[in-house]
This record gives sequence, C-alpha cells and structure tokens, in this order.
Amino acid sequence: MGSDERTYLTDFVVEELQKRGHEVIKVGALATNKVEPWPLVGEEVARLVAEKKAEEGVLFCWTGTGVCIAANKVPGIKAALCFDAETARGARLWDHANILVMSLRLTSPVVAKEILDSWFNTPYDPKEKPVVDLLDEIERRSGMRREVAVNP
Repeated sequence: MGSDERTYLTDFVVEELQKRGHEVIKVGALATNKVEPWPLVGEEVARLVAEKKAEEGVLFCWTGTGVCIAANKVPGIKAALCFDAETARGARLWDHANILVMSLRLTSPVVAKEILDSWFNTPYDPKEKPVVDLLDEIERRSGMRREVAVNP
C-alpha cells in the first residue's frame, strides 16, 4: 500500500486491511512519514504487484489520478481509480484490476470501507478474460515489456 502523503485515511485503511488479515507492505509516505513523489510511489507499488512480491496493491494520492497513471505504466498492471463500491466491484469483475486506487480528497473512511468490502468480495469474472487479455495485446503492440524482471 502506498501514498504520497500519510493521512488519517491512509492510517485507517492500513488498520482495516490488517484487521482483515492482510499483510501490508508500506510504500512512500506510509514508510517514510514524509511527502514522497506520487509517480515513484505508484511505480513502486505496481512493481511489487507485477513482480509478485505482493498479490494486490492499494494506492492513494490527492485525486488518485496521478498514482493510477504511474502504476498503469508498469506492464501487467491494471490499476483502477474507485470512488465508490460499485466502481470497485466493476473493476474487479470486468477489468480484473490488481491495484485499487482511491482519492485522499474525496474518500471518507466509511466509503473506503465500502470500497474495500466490494474489492475483496468480488472475484474476477472468468468470462471476461478474453477481453482483459486484449490489454496484454495492447502492451505488446505498444512495445511495453510483457514480463517484468524479478530482482534477485
């Protein structure tokens, strides 16, 4: 989980994830307690997921847009900016998203909890795999690396 700044919301989500039994790897301001560049935070969380050092990721920045863009630059990542539970459900069900992104500005703890409930309770729909696989094809056509090298 990463954010460019540490806030009440990020602390709440860390605690909520831990309550649900998830191991939380803190990135960016959550690890350093100082403001960090959002592109690097987005990339670091995305690499952890792409390199299979984390099963999924959660990211925050003021709007959520910046870290979402940064994360989606890493091959194999499908980061989804979610403002409500229904968007999170769709991101999992149809898009097979592997990084949840939320806005620090617009997300309350109550809404964050609803988003987390939906995210973790919605499985990928296997019928959507052929469509989601088109993302891999787009990555190949654009010259993005298909596989991310795992650092020793």
